[in-house]
Amino acid sequence: MNMFLRLLLIYIRARIRPRCPPLGPCETPFMVLPTDLDVYAHMNNGVYFSVMDLGRVDMLTRSGLLKSMREARYVPIVAAETIRFRRPLKIFQKYTVETRVIGWDDKAFLMEQRFLRPSKRGKAPDIIAEAVVRARFLCGNGAVPSSDFLSVLGAAGAASPPLPEWIDQWNSRQAQFRDTASA
Repeated sequence: MNMFLRLLLIYIRARIRPRCPPLGPCETPFMVLPTDLDVYAHMNNGVYFSVMDLGRVDMLTRSGLLKSMREARYVPIVAAETIRFRRPLKIFQKYTVETRVIGWDDKAFLMEQRFLRPSKRGKAPDIIAEAVVRARFLCGNGAVPSSDFLSVLGAAGAASPPLPEWIDQWNSRQAQFRDTASA
């Protein structure tokens, strides 16, 4: 229920917040709620993944892509994700999830999502966690090739930016498995 209410707020706020580019970055503000905590009184590691979903929905909504995806009957799914935790988040701390597309291959888009909070030293924000997500799109006929989705973006034929080496290797390993959306 907690995430459903947050999702509803994402949709409502998207109407008044500034638009963001289709590939990001998109910054989505949050606060650690009591329902986010684990037994050690910091944000539960599973909650990070749910909040990442909300960050992606915010980016799709504010960029206008959600409407285009609905018209094309595309449904986004997560095929793989990995996260690295650097610092804890405690109750009522404010933080931001920064979401952006960092590249793609013929089947999937790769996104980076970072959890940031204001630095106590007044400099650049502290990175709390960093994640990489491999996302695919489905429609009634099955998996949607990245080239089709790029057309929805208005970027038909665009080449992917080069990926950092470790992400490229991770993505290649993920592609060796049969993606959930390939059937």
